[in-house]
Amino acid sequence: MPLVRTDSMQDIDFTLRRQFGKKSFRPQQREIINATLEGKDVFVQAATSFGKSLCFQLPAVIDHGITIVISPLLSLMMDQVKSLRNSNIDARTLNSHTPFSERDLIMKDLATGHPLTRLLYVTPELCSGPYFRERLELVHRQKELARIAVDEAHCISEWGHDFRKDFKRLSWFRERFPDVPIMCLTATANEQVRTDILTTLGLGGPNLKTFTMSAFRPNLHLEVRFTSDQTDDRYDDFVSWLKGVYDRRGKPDRKPELDEMGERVENVSGIIYTTSRDECESLAASLRSHDIGARPFHAKLSNSEKEKTLQRWIANQVGYDIIVATTAFGMGIDKDDVRFVVHWRLPKSFEGYYQEAGRAGRDGRASYCFLYYSREDRDRANKKARMQSHEALVRYCEDTSGCRHAAITRYFGEGEVPKCDFACDWHKDAVGLKRRWREGLASEEWVCTQREEGAYDDYYWSE
Repeated sequence: MPLVRTDSMQDIDFTLRRQFGKKSFRPQQREIINATLEGKDVFVQAATSFGKSLCFQLPAVIDHGITIVISPLLSLMMDQVKSLRNSNIDARTLNSHTPFSERDLIMKDLATGHPLTRLLYVTPELCSGPYFRERLELVHRQKELARIAVDEAHCISEWGHDFRKDFKRLSWFRERFPDVPIMCLTATANEQVRTDILTTLGLGGPNLKTFTMSAFRPNLHLEVRFTSDQTDDRYDDFVSWLKGVYDRRGKPDRKPELDEMGERVENVSGIIYTTSRDECESLAASLRSHDIGARPFHAKLSNSEKEKTLQRWIANQVGYDIIVATTAFGMGIDKDDVRFVVHWRLPKSFEGYYQEAGRAGRDGRASYCFLYYSREDRDRANKKARMQSHEALVRYCEDTSGCRHAAITRYFGEGEVPKCDFACDWHKDAVGLKRRWREGLASEEWVCTQREEGAYDDYYWSE
């Protein structure tokens, strides 16, 4: 029998204000929360700015029993658990970095069959272990297993941009607990990936509620900036753009407004994504040498250094305006005022690109997303990328015939063409875009020659 939810439909608005400090729900959040509280399976596909985590966190506060949250990213889990505990919600994480004393406490809590923990974040790898599964079976027998939430669910699919084989083993939850609701959430999934997710998790039929929001973000200005190894003009182009933003913010008609709000002229918060740790470090150092507050963020930094950098960036402190990061950065971070996201190199996948770009402008204000594209990067990346998604991203970059937002929504299977309102480089200047494409990229002949000479053999990604 499923878990009985005697008070699950209490005032969720009150819980939203009291526990999460938010005044109102974003569109569709209430409907998603009500569906899972009613015991429905739920599939959620929504943009990075949507606030998907609230859709399983708030029900966990209201419901009896424990919610198991499966997430692929340690940093994301730890950030969310810290935030929940600061809101007096009993949340914990069980992963390879959990201290023995904390791990023992969690396992003993599960062994009672009536755990006090409301949300337990675990990795997909840990879910495969027999010891953990035995504890969950005990909790289920006591009717205390409220739901399973699978975050970043695109990782289930081999077609997804972050495939993890242990995600495939999550089919065990539906097989073993057919009466326990499952919620799966992702920001980026095309039709093939959605089918894989639902099939693997055993979701379908009348008990499944699907919420698929448009990928269109009208406040994001999308632009592909063409470059080549020969011109090597990324740095000068970006610094020129950013200094221009600073100049406009410092003008007499703008600066008094900033002073009144307590904002610095240089407080233009942004993220630059690179593909290697070395470039991450060198680029941040170069920007600092031009009096731009940039800091590196990658997996080889100590946890204390990463935590310090992250908190100072979130707080808009001097010297921490820009994070130069590898692709591991940004998931689940609660910062609404990111004004730009720059991809310094071609990302590995279309989904990864748009998920990262979507970290800009979560407050709804105009924000900028630049992708520096070179054909040399295209050929370097080919060896590592999941080919179908990578090729789609290359076509997106090379296309000068239509709206960027329309191309993105089309990739994710949407039929309706969004109203761009000059929020992309094609709508803003179609003729200039074609000219920049012709003049900015290396010729195919040059790239082919370099490829044959092995110029791209040592290219790699490192986080």
